[in-house]
Amino acid sequence: MDITVQAHQVEVSGFLRTRAERLMRHLASLVHRPVDAIVRFEQDGNARKVEIVLHAPKRRALVGAARHRSAGSALGEAARRVEAQILRHKRPASARRPRTNGS
Repeated sequence: MDITVQAHQVEVSGFLRTRAERLMRHLASLVHRPVDAIVRFEQDGNARKVEIVLHAPKRRALVGAARHRSAGSALGEAARRVEAQILRHKRPASARRPRTNGS
């Protein structure tokens, strides 16, 4: 799986880049045959924005974004959002929808 880390108007430290790659490998382990992942770091004033896009075959892209004062916190929140999407789609359809009585 290819992992791309992009930085727009912000410096990404080696530690943060390593953390992003480790998180992407964890998320990729939850998806069947991941293709690639893109992590975008942006700065807008005092806020840092992180967007994660994870691609897998025969599946729409999983996207998670978060904005926070620190890039590390935004990265963690964006990763949690993508993981929630993965886990939501892994559950069987019967567990996702409440059953009706038919009355």
